[in-house]
Amino acid sequence: MTKKSETPYDSLERIFHEPNRMAIMSALCTAEKGLRFSDIKKTCNLTDGNLNRHLKVLSEAKAITIKKKFVDDKPCTTVSLSEIGLQRFNEYLNALEQVLQRAKEAVSEDARGQAPFIGETVGA
Repeated sequence: MTKKSETPYDSLERIFHEPNRMAIMSALCTAEKGLRFSDIKKTCNLTDGNLNRHLKVLSEAKAITIKKKFVDDKPCTTVSLSEIGLQRFNEYLNALEQVLQRAKEAVSEDARGQAPFIGETVGA
């Protein structure tokens, strides 16, 4: 994990935890050579402005690389995961998996009546 911590909650990076950025990063994980701006926009169901804003945040964090060029006199923007972005996102996903597993186990125990709710005292 990027940070030394006692709990996986500390490794839930806010940059990836935002739902649209998680969708963008997940989509980019499936594309070895990156995705065009228009493909990400369609896949993640985002507007141009919204996608631009999220790409700027991810780019400033060095999680992605953005390449702009012209193809047949038309602008073409391609977005790819950076090496560090892939590593950080993988660490984030591992931490998220641990957090969700803990929650699943707690809910399962509670459903069987074996665990009190948070803040509830046993025998109350």
